[in-house]
Amino acid sequence: MAEFDTAKLTADLERRMKGAVETLKHDLGGLRTGRASASLLDPVTVEVYGSTMPLNQVATVTAPEPRMLSVQVWDRSNVQPVEKAIRSAGLGLNPIVEGQTLRLPIPDLTEERRKELAKLAAQYAEKARVAIRNVRRDGMEALKAAEKKGQISQDEQKRLEGEVQKLTDRHIAEADKAAEAKEKEILGR
Repeated sequence: MAEFDTAKLTADLERRMKGAVETLKHDLGGLRTGRASASLLDPVTVEVYGSTMPLNQVATVTAPEPRMLSVQVWDRSNVQPVEKAIRSAGLGLNPIVEGQTLRLPIPDLTEERRKELAKLAAQYAEKARVAIRNVRRDGMEALKAAEKKGQISQDEQKRLEGEVQKLTDRHIAEADKAAEAKEKEILGR
């Protein structure tokens, strides 16, 4: 009978939970707080060459000024699709096309827009919490299966379930902390 590798399970769960938190931090980085940041356009995908690609694979994004982004499109034929993608990304940005360069003035955030962005940050956080809980569920199911197969004892299963729960709580707290910090930044508190 194969021995159950608890270290491998724990490492896998840790990696997957950490991935959910990293994804959340990446998504939150794309939320606008009134300052121009190249990461603001990270979620934008462009329809070019018959497929969907991230913006950073067809153009260079820079922030030459605190309230301005510049998108240098590499291939002239992609300027229109890039402009369309930015307009339809729901970021509230209106590109100004100058040849192969798109200038994106960053408008001041209205109170209403700040609240929308804070809600979006909360949605991202909830998505991360759900992902973390799904990883926990997978871990718990693996432990139950191992106990059924007789690879671990019931006591060992209960102890490991406790560890998985601690891991889950730690990563959910980290996700909440990141979302809370972003919310404060957005709302200017």
